[in-house]
Amino acid sequence: MSRSRLLLTGATGYIGGRLLKVLEHTPYPLRCLARRPQFLQARAAPTTEIVSGDVLDRASLKQAMHGVHTAYYLIHSMNATTSFEAADRQAARNFAEAAMQAGVQRLIYLGGLGDAQGTLSPHLRSRQEVGEILRHAGVPVIELRSAIVIGSGSVSFEIIRALLERLPMMITPRWVSMPTQPIAIEDVIDYLVAAIELPGHTSQVFEIGGADQVCYGDIMREYARQRGLRRVMVSVPVLTPRLSSLWLGLVTPVYARIGRQLIDSIRHPTVVQDPTACTVFALRPMGVRQAIARALRNEDQEYAETRWSDALSTAGCRPSWGGVRFGTRLVDSRLAHVHAPPPLAFALIRTIGGTTGWYYADWLWQVRGFLDLLVGGVGLRRGRRDPGRLVPGDTVDFWRVEAYEPDRYVRLVAEMKLPGRAWLEFEVEGNATTSQIRQTAIFDPEGLWGQLYWYALYPLHSLIFAGMLRHIARASAAAALPCAAPPARGVA
Repeated sequence: MSRSRLLLTGATGYIGGRLLKVLEHTPYPLRCLARRPQFLQARAAPTTEIVSGDVLDRASLKQAMHGVHTAYYLIHSMNATTSFEAADRQAARNFAEAAMQAGVQRLIYLGGLGDAQGTLSPHLRSRQEVGEILRHAGVPVIELRSAIVIGSGSVSFEIIRALLERLPMMITPRWVSMPTQPIAIEDVIDYLVAAIELPGHTSQVFEIGGADQVCYGDIMREYARQRGLRRVMVSVPVLTPRLSSLWLGLVTPVYARIGRQLIDSIRHPTVVQDPTACTVFALRPMGVRQAIARALRNEDQEYAETRWSDALSTAGCRPSWGGVRFGTRLVDSRLAHVHAPPPLAFALIRTIGGTTGWYYADWLWQVRGFLDLLVGGVGLRRGRRDPGRLVPGDTVDFWRVEAYEPDRYVRLVAEMKLPGRAWLEFEVEGNATTSQIRQTAIFDPEGLWGQLYWYALYPLHSLIFAGMLRHIARASAAAALPCAAPPARGVA
């Protein structure tokens, strides 16, 4: 490759975010195109170049394409408030024409499986139409077509996860018996990387899938088996796609806006009909059982690496009541801006808990610790190992430090008795004079009781966490003033 630079689009998405980490370890220089570069900066390596641009703004693509040999197109518009098909057409046309003018040698595109000779859903039809538009401009395109992707955080897998974790009995529509050939996220990434050095200078379409052809019911039963869940599925023929999407929206609200497109897509077979990929690529994808096992085993690590809270409301935007749901997790995130440098703002966070307390409503924290003791939990009796220093593994009352970056980030995982799992994160960014503190509370409920726990206590949690962040911000600002007195602990 005479000009070996790679261009990656969609790096803040599910597939693109995981591909980013792998491409950063290849010998090729990497550039990312992002509408909001500041959101991607913290995730990318220092060697990765990030440029601002939007595929719907053709003029903004010129800088991104300069000197690029291979460009990844991992963009779709299913979340568009208007016609996503029209937005996809325009975006693909802009990208392909800009690549042609810049002399890009290859485009790599991830589309969707489906028999083009049969009836396709609007979503699948649009995915294949995008591939045709990219090829029409004249730049050789490697198009990979896959069915649903199995991996913690993927839309399809998280829907299956949410349904099975919450519902002991499900009335399922006919699409549950539709054949598909799911593929693990690791295998998708391997195909995308291998496509860089694929020989030839012509456009090619490859259908990729896992080792097993199954139905959606089989995937659900295998997930339940590995999680030790006893679930009953009763199939009925009367649930229309519209009713199914409404039901899906009630059980998994984060996907309500795109539920109809997903239901329409999985009503059609999505299996590999052309096995050419097996002979061209030296890859052997895993089966459904192994893919689900890997997704469950890596869940916490992948979740920690994928910052769901980046998509939440910031200051000036009103958050939804009860937090925002991502898969089965519920998230409440807020920001505070302070006139203090990051080390000073983080200093108060670093000393939280123990004898310092929680900066707001300490008596409520004491009550929660007492109730935890009553039900056999650890309560607040553990305190802290060191009042001024944190390292991963340290206890902080009924929390434990799970991740820590000096003067920037700390994640605490709850060890009190809960109907689920909980985390509390603080992240500080800024310059020599100002900082912003992001506080994120995350809860992964267990079944109906976990859901009830979150929504019943959300008003109280919101009051406590908002007060805590407010007092930390005030104390940080006060400490930054010349000759400032030591910050006082906030109390209710």
